[in-house]
Amino acid sequence: MGETVEKTVESAARQRLDLRLFGPLSIRRNGVEQALPASRKVRGLLAYLALAASEIRRSELCELFWDVADDPRGELRWCLSKIRGLVDEPDCKRVRAGRDAVGLDLSDCSLDAIRLRKAVESDASAASLDGLRKLADETAGEFLEGLEIDRSPAFNSWLVAQRRRYRSLRAALLERLARSVPDEEAVIHLEALVRIAPFDLRAHASLLSALARRGRIREGEQHVEVTARLFESEELDASALREAWNSAKANVERGEPRIEVREPRHPGLAEPQDASRAARRASIAVTPFLDQSALKGAHAGVSAALTHDVITRLAKLRSLFVIAQGSVFALSERGFGSEDSARILGVDYVVGGALERRGRQVAVRVELMETRTARIVWADSFQPRSSDTLLVLEEIGNRIVSSVVAEIDTAERNRAVLKPPSSLDAWEAYHRGLWHMYRFTRTDNEQAEHFFEMAIRLDRTFSRAFAGLSFTHWQNAFQGWSNERQRELDLAYDMAGQSLLADDRDPAAHWAMGRALWLRGRQDEAVLELERSVDLSPNFVLAHYNLAFVHSTAGDAAAALSFSDHSRELSPYDPMLFGMLGTRAMALVRLGRFDEAADWGVRAAARPNSFPHIRGIAAFSLALADRMPEARDQLSALRQAVPGYAFADFQRAFRFDAEGARLFRKGAKRIGLG
Repeated sequence: MGETVEKTVESAARQRLDLRLFGPLSIRRNGVEQALPASRKVRGLLAYLALAASEIRRSELCELFWDVADDPRGELRWCLSKIRGLVDEPDCKRVRAGRDAVGLDLSDCSLDAIRLRKAVESDASAASLDGLRKLADETAGEFLEGLEIDRSPAFNSWLVAQRRRYRSLRAALLERLARSVPDEEAVIHLEALVRIAPFDLRAHASLLSALARRGRIREGEQHVEVTARLFESEELDASALREAWNSAKANVERGEPRIEVREPRHPGLAEPQDASRAARRASIAVTPFLDQSALKGAHAGVSAALTHDVITRLAKLRSLFVIAQGSVFALSERGFGSEDSARILGVDYVVGGALERRGRQVAVRVELMETRTARIVWADSFQPRSSDTLLVLEEIGNRIVSSVVAEIDTAERNRAVLKPPSSLDAWEAYHRGLWHMYRFTRTDNEQAEHFFEMAIRLDRTFSRAFAGLSFTHWQNAFQGWSNERQRELDLAYDMAGQSLLADDRDPAAHWAMGRALWLRGRQDEAVLELERSVDLSPNFVLAHYNLAFVHSTAGDAAAALSFSDHSRELSPYDPMLFGMLGTRAMALVRLGRFDEAADWGVRAAARPNSFPHIRGIAAFSLALADRMPEARDQLSALRQAVPGYAFADFQRAFRFDAEGARLFRKGAKRIGLG
């Protein structure tokens, strides 16, 4: 206990500087507010550096703050001298100014914006209610109030984006507080929430529920009337708001203490009140990319084309509920930012970003945000070298879509794992199954089968759950985990067929059928199904990977290399990465390029979730490349995992053509595994 108190006191002593960005910018040193320079550029530069994740180039700062200046670097030096006077101390120099870059080290300071971000992104159980209440009070003002700078459009654009970002974080904080406190206090937080998110139907519905439970019917009626007019003024459907109010009153009359509020998935289409555990998919909106070049009077339309392309590609995957282009563009034209649009549309995730032409090249910044928590799930920037705009948009669109889907799948899998199994809906049960499936052990495969079956029981139309179940039976046959191989072959095929019946346009259904056909020895038909999967969705990574797999065993080995490379480009951190690497190794063996094959085989075997057959690929490839010590090490690890492993197990799994089987058998014999 004493040590904890000492650490707390020591931490407080170190934080002699308190920088506050909500409301007018202010600095407190040891609790005493400091006088700030009149220059808005000094204050703006201080705020910008305080929030920067790393040092910023001097040239970038000059472009940001000085649209027209005789000596921008000289003015920057003057501003930095003023900032030093505010934050530096004799024993602590916080301004880091190098020749080319500038940074601000506030690691020993208190910064309200950072505390808000950490509180929202932290585990809900780790934060105290009193701490959250205090933070809600401290962040009640507008972010960097009154800090717009004349003739600094780049900075003002940054400021608008930051205000939207931190307004979204504050909304997430208020939403968490409202869920955690009694109704009387919850009303206060919910009223604050609807002030900063006035078109968030879920927030309004939660407020109405709390008012109804407290018997404040007149206030609820007035709120519905005023809010409905607000919605209608923006051409948004207010019928779901009225339905939520009627439902809240009916629940109170029946004596039910709480009501589960469901927001509509897009304006005007509220879910039915008795929506089952089956009818749900993660939803996403792609808001128009800000075209910074168009703001400068050139290249308009490129960002709209990219936005349309990403929406279309996501929709083709059919794994997410994707908001149509018309809705997101209509909201953008009315001045709603990506965070506001996401709450209006009631989606789980939102993709947004900015595009700029730099000479003949296109640069794109993009981020994926989880709406209710305001957490940035993924962010990246892309600047391909090609000057061909169409090719660049194709490449960037591919990378955005593949990254977004992979990150959402990971987030949904991790969330599903933390929930009690009895509470899972079909979507969550499916993702719980994926979590186990990608671990590639016999026990986890059994668990994956259980959760896919649960998802199907909850939703018989869930094509991807059938595809997942097909995969588990495929694994049982491929890995030799079942004594009834023919039964597993039949089930893999039957479940793939059920997936196609549920949704013939789902690329995952054709992927499952392609794998099942390959397992039954129908190579050409398997290729056709996998190609159909790619035709339906060029961004469906597993189809590209499995085309590589099928071709690497008995088809076109050169094509296998291409499909393997493309699958890795689309999803460089995929849970199936070991397979993508392994298929490349197998194709290289069939092409006689043994040393290259060995390198790729070793990389595949090093992946944490790879299975014994992958070590077989590495061991035999190394032997063919005459790298015998490494080959024997791989064989030792393989036999430790599966003591009775024989080459017959390897050949039974991969079904190589005659030449492929001859080559791998040759490698196996070299290390005594004939």
